[in-house]
Amino acid sequence: MELKETFQKVKAASKTLGLLSDEQRNEVLKAVADAIIAETPALLKANAEDLAKMDKANPLYDRLQLTEQRLVDIASDMRHVSTLPSPLGRVLKDKTLENGLHLQRVAVPFGVIGMIYEARPNVTYDVFSLCFKSGNACVLKGGKDANSSNTASIELIHKVLIKYGINPDVATLLPATHEATGEMLNAVGYIDLCIPRGGKKLINFVRDTAKVPVIETGAGVVHCYFDKDGDLEMGKRIITNAKCRRVSVCNALDCLLIHESRLSDLPALCEGLAEKQTKIHADAKAYEALKGHYPDTLLYKAEESEARMLEADLQTADCKSADTKKKSADSTEADTNVKSIWNTEWLSMQMGIKTVASEDEALDHIATYGSGHSESIVSNDEAAQKKFQALVDAACVYVNAPTSFTDGAQFGLGAEIGISTQKLGARGPMALEEITTYKWLITGNGQTRN
Repeated sequence: MELKETFQKVKAASKTLGLLSDEQRNEVLKAVADAIIAETPALLKANAEDLAKMDKANPLYDRLQLTEQRLVDIASDMRHVSTLPSPLGRVLKDKTLENGLHLQRVAVPFGVIGMIYEARPNVTYDVFSLCFKSGNACVLKGGKDANSSNTASIELIHKVLIKYGINPDVATLLPATHEATGEMLNAVGYIDLCIPRGGKKLINFVRDTAKVPVIETGAGVVHCYFDKDGDLEMGKRIITNAKCRRVSVCNALDCLLIHESRLSDLPALCEGLAEKQTKIHADAKAYEALKGHYPDTLLYKAEESEARMLEADLQTADCKSADTKKKSADSTEADTNVKSIWNTEWLSMQMGIKTVASEDEALDHIATYGSGHSESIVSNDEAAQKKFQALVDAACVYVNAPTSFTDGAQFGLGAEIGISTQKLGARGPMALEEITTYKWLITGNGQTRN
């Protein structure tokens, strides 16, 4: 293993983090935030090198791009993390058995967390802040598309760590190569937990290949169901915000489900989408409702779009050779190898619209095509709201609010490593509480995210 020495250094460095107080950790995080602001010109210059190599039409261009405001936001998130209560040492259970044994379940670091991500330079800072605050070292494996940005970011972090007398190996950036990905996934004894953050191909590759424990952060095939009792004006705001606020992120809307009794309102619901030049792939009923009320150049029949996708998929398959099967596991290309309009994470100004006859049909559609990420209902019917919250199997379930709020910073968590769509998270004896998991329930009254 060529990187074995690197992993050994990170593992050794991770043990030094336990000697730091929470006050020291917070001071370092605030210093990194200050350095981000001070070094903005240099960070933007490095990012420009990456951007110059990517086609602006690529859906991932927006993810890759750093701006002065985005760096301000990154620094703000890092300062926020520094204000959060330390998770370390929390007593999760405390009891004395009849025989006199005193038991405590306490929160401790994993040790070393490996992170594999694509064209997202903000992730470098988010992961470092959360890992450092929680006493974990981190091994970062970014995509080649963001290599200059990530290198500049880790150099900045190292300068601050060294200034405070902390071993910089606690935050290590691996080479942006496929070989490095493979070595991380096989670093048993060095990497305690691996988290992939990116497209479906990357996540599937990590899950199927890793020999170290993995927390799966699934792709976002996101729905909004506009119920028969949905408020029209609220629906317009929610749908437009969920789709158009930022289309290249995993919480962006991919499919609108509309109750058939509200098809007459569909043109009004889509006004904001038309203004943003959103392509719509609509089923037969939705297509007829929109025809003449939505730009012809942006309106497609779903079945025809799906036929074209399948044809393109078959052509791609015919062209593949043995060598192409080795194609980048951490490629930042959007996954176009899809088989249905309805299971597509668009990551662009495109979406599907599906007509349903009932809430049950909407729930069935989400269960079939959703990815367990974020789902939303627009309805004034309390019974429908509760049923949706109870039966939708997703990490975040919204009532009368857009899925664009699925974000660690928006939830008051400071930042995020990713959006986990899996359910397991237990250690030691698993009993009653350990065979439950949780989801987030978010109830609004039409709020949208800036």
